[in-house]
Amino acid sequence: MAIYEITADSLRELKETSYAKAGVKERNDLQRLLRMQVEVISPDTLVIAEEFGEWTEGSRRIDLLGVDKDANLVVIELKRTDDGGHMELQAIRYAAMVSAMTFDRAVEVFSGYLNKISSTTDAREALLEHLDWSEPDEDRFAQDVRIILASAEFSRELTTAVLWLNERDLDIRCMRMKPYQDGEKILIDVQQIVPLPEASAYTVQVREKERRERKDRAERYSIRKRFWSKLLEYANTQTDLHSNISPSEYHWIGTGSGVRGLAYTYKVTQHTSIVDLYIDRGAGCKAENKKIFDTLYSHKDQIEAVFGGPLEWRRLDGSKASRIVIEFPGGYRDDESEWQAIIEKMVDAMIRLEKTFSPFIAQLKAGG
Repeated sequence: MAIYEITADSLRELKETSYAKAGVKERNDLQRLLRMQVEVISPDTLVIAEEFGEWTEGSRRIDLLGVDKDANLVVIELKRTDDGGHMELQAIRYAAMVSAMTFDRAVEVFSGYLNKISSTTDAREALLEHLDWSEPDEDRFAQDVRIILASAEFSRELTTAVLWLNERDLDIRCMRMKPYQDGEKILIDVQQIVPLPEASAYTVQVREKERRERKDRAERYSIRKRFWSKLLEYANTQTDLHSNISPSEYHWIGTGSGVRGLAYTYKVTQHTSIVDLYIDRGAGCKAENKKIFDTLYSHKDQIEAVFGGPLEWRRLDGSKASRIVIEFPGGYRDDESEWQAIIEKMVDAMIRLEKTFSPFIAQLKAGG
């Protein structure tokens, strides 16, 4: 895209140039000017350090380090090149290195920076005022590190990498600062190209939704595995039916009955628990599954009398498998103090279920 000047007679195209041709230096010019007007590429950010690199004896330095209004650290990496080089890799390394910075450490760094630029501002008070805090809050400070990449242009490889990283919960923005020549004047067109500004709010919402879902999924897996551990610990004192299996993070655990495709399974949802005989002999066996189910169902009254209560007979005509089920209220999201009562009901039902169906399954086994 080009930039045009509107004149009385025409649109006059401004000539695109490079920082090198224009004699603009990365550190002495771009960095110095952005340090004083960081809002050009990062609104609501307070610069607390320039050329920060106290973690290493080498020459690697963060061009500008800031803190935003949400108390997140902001790593700003500048390049005057036409493709951005490998600045995203540098910035990620820098972000990792400063991620553990505390409020008190930030005040020390900020104080050193203010002394360097001959400012008499009190670092602590200025940082508190920027955050709109009356007192430091370490639990909220530097909970995340944002990254701003500013360059004349970005390669496709770099923007592809940034988009991929942002999908994985990093917060990286690419700010294109393209220079133009107008006689003796140097103009800069500043545009956020990743993420696109019009998509930023939606992208943030999607990322937050995905983060919540991942957190919920991890929590769900952890809780279920703990539930199964308790169930198997108790079940193994009552029966050896599931003694050869380990706790799972998934919603079910099961063991074979001695006949291919018939399994005794426990299932648990957030507020429901299930014990069942699951019938599925594999691909292409739908008719066989239904025949086994129908054979068992023909003895329904006898089976339920031995079991000691009604069962749910789910032929599931639209599915390959069939199930014979006992379902209870209470699941892994109920209060953990209630788990033992839920588990005891499930194990008791499983013992009675296995005892009830064993003779019939033996007949199926004998019949092949």
